[in-house]
Amino acid sequence: MKSKFLILVMISCFLSCTILAQDKNKKQLKAERELQKQKEIQTLIDSKNFVFEVQKVIPQGGRILNLDFNGYFLKFNETKTISDLPFFGRAFRVPYGGGDGGIKFEGIPEDIQIKKDKKSYTIKAVVKGKDDVYNLFFTVFFNGGASLSVNSNNRASISYDGEIEAPKPEEVKK
Repeated sequence: MKSKFLILVMISCFLSCTILAQDKNKKQLKAERELQKQKEIQTLIDSKNFVFEVQKVIPQGGRILNLDFNGYFLKFNETKTISDLPFFGRAFRVPYGGGDGGIKFEGIPEDIQIKKDKKSYTIKAVVKGKDDVYNLFFTVFFNGGASLSVNSNNRASISYDGEIEAPKPEEVKK
């Protein structure tokens, strides 16, 4: 009886040591993946060249709107920034013909400021579009998650949640 009990204790100790070793490996792999992602994000921020993909829209005084498809973006580059963002809110002055309903512009960002905190980067920039001036305020977390707040002269402020990623290489046209 004692030998069966001793064998049972030995087997359970062996299994628990194996499980603990696997947990350590999982934690170590997770930490390595997080560090790699942080380095990728830092490279994107330092290059000032990334794409912000919108997942949620937070209008001023409104409720959060989840976007089920990834069609809205802001391509940030220090030589040319392109925006195709949805807009829900109050417009103070709209171009003749009603405009296109979203925040769509192309322009060269000016006064780019980047600050690194303990868990995130803060990026501020001003982009002059065709009909308006846009103040962009990014908060980019080390895991790639990001939020964007857009203030303009002609519309109420609006915020977006999403992720940043590296720009995709342009397809070669034949």
